[in-house]
Amino acid sequence: MATSPPFPTYPPRPGDGVLRHPHWWQRRWVRYGALSSLLALSGLVILALVRRQTGTEGFLVGLGLAVLPVPWLIAAFRWLDRVQPGPWRNLVFSFAWGACAAALIAIVANSFATKWIATSTADPASADTLGATVIAPIVEESAKAAAVLLVFLFRRRDFTGVVDGVVIAGITATGFAFTENILYLGTAFGTDQLTGDRGIASVTAATFFVRIVMSPFAHPLFTVLTGIGFGIAALSAERQHLRRILLPLCGLLLAMGMHAFWNGSSTFGEYGFFAVYGAFMVPAFALLTWLAIWTRQRELRTVRAELPAYVLAGWLGPAEPFALGSMRARRMARDYARHHHGRPAAREVARYEADATALAFLRHRGRAGKAGPDFVVREQELLDELWKRRHVARPALEYASRASVPAPAHWGAAPYGYPAMPYAAYNPYRT
Repeated sequence: MATSPPFPTYPPRPGDGVLRHPHWWQRRWVRYGALSSLLALSGLVILALVRRQTGTEGFLVGLGLAVLPVPWLIAAFRWLDRVQPGPWRNLVFSFAWGACAAALIAIVANSFATKWIATSTADPASADTLGATVIAPIVEESAKAAAVLLVFLFRRRDFTGVVDGVVIAGITATGFAFTENILYLGTAFGTDQLTGDRGIASVTAATFFVRIVMSPFAHPLFTVLTGIGFGIAALSAERQHLRRILLPLCGLLLAMGMHAFWNGSSTFGEYGFFAVYGAFMVPAFALLTWLAIWTRQRELRTVRAELPAYVLAGWLGPAEPFALGSMRARRMARDYARHHHGRPAAREVARYEADATALAFLRHRGRAGKAGPDFVVREQELLDELWKRRHVARPALEYASRASVPAPAHWGAAPYGYPAMPYAAYNPYRT
């Protein structure tokens, strides 16, 4: 091993070394095919339902208006995930689940529950209020949380902390809000067509202002609470079963509560909506934004703290922990590689940065006793990936470290504990 002593959490279990052939339903292509078919079918059904309710013209208007905040929200979550960017397939799945599967579940379940309550109580007005403040938050947040749960269970290597939970939950909620906004804006446009309203006084303009301008972050804000619960659970040791179950449930309950409070704001009087928006939603959004950014900065500190051990072992160059722990230096390294060797080299550097970050997080969990039994295997896989790309990545990262901060007179005096001498040619595979 190239690092200081590894920290596997558990001893090997009987049968761990036995080769097992997966059943046909456990094969990756079967799972991917089934999931893709489910999402495609959900998309077709939700498309038919929304188009039937809004009409073709209303659907197109709603689609054109609802798509406006989507790129900004996705870019914000992707920016947050830049320290250790997850694969795009997880984000595509999350958005598709929110826009198709979760939206379909919500439309069907909310409609059925509201009609059942109205029939049982013979009071349609109360049924609508109860549906909006109780049924909708439970159904919608549960449907969106299912995407976070699936990524947590089946893409566990990509789900390592709070930021991953925030990003997956936020992208899922963005997809859900996208479909919901098409429905609301398309219906509002249809209402304006019947009444003849135009311009600022129209229902479409009012709906656009409330849902797209004032509160495009509402659904992501609710579901992010669920993502934080899953993210903290991901940081827990695998033996802490109760903690890993209760934390996501607590996050889900908080998401439901915040959603219910937001939906019920219209029942608090003439200015209830604006009071809840100003006194609760905006501060909550600011607090969670600060928490997400603080968590990202903490991840960068973890990278700077954990990687020097691999410098001493010869796997990394002496300046790399600093460069990999600075987003500015990372960007400069990719730009350097792109300028001198083209886009493929820049992609290689980006992959090197992601693998080095994953290695730092893995070592951090190992030192805390929270790594799984595959710690040693996973560490070696990441080190192998770094070694393959060292010829392209090391010069770029060394340039970025020099260009982003003045170098101290002696590396030994540096606050990061780098070696005083440049690393020698070293082959980790040579014993």
